[in-house]
Amino acid sequence: MQLLYDSMTGNVQRFARAVQADLLTQHGLDVPLYNLRQAAPSGEAGGHYLLLTYTFGQGEIAPFTAAFLAQHSAGLRGVVASGSFHWGEHFGRAGDLIAQQYGVPLVARLNKGGTQQDRAKVVAWVRQMITDAPKSMSSAYQQDNQEVA
Repeated sequence: MQLLYDSMTGNVQRFARAVQADLLTQHGLDVPLYNLRQAAPSGEAGGHYLLLTYTFGQGEIAPFTAAFLAQHSAGLRGVVASGSFHWGEHFGRAGDLIAQQYGVPLVARLNKGGTQQDRAKVVAWVRQMITDAPKSMSSAYQQDNQEVA
């Protein structure tokens, strides 16, 4: 599992770094963090990643995020979207759009830089994904072998 972020004002970047730090200091999980404007997901952990991004304009997916997803959506496992409460119904809407379009969960919707509660929720989700990954791979292996037998 990797964390990939796109940040316009720095809020998402700070939040992503805080999540990464919490995963390491609280749980001993060294989860790679990448700015998606600088790196595509690596093959580590099957290239699976949590996308942390912001809402653009009137509730739209940021153009760079949209272009990135068009090329690298295969590893997407969940999305965190930042926005501002003052946008009303458009608050964090990019997360809803990405979740719907790519069939992944909206893990969290952040007001600006998010809160400690938001971080705890995202950290718990990432931990669960990492914990469940070996089980799901083992389960898939068992199903494949049962079909062959």
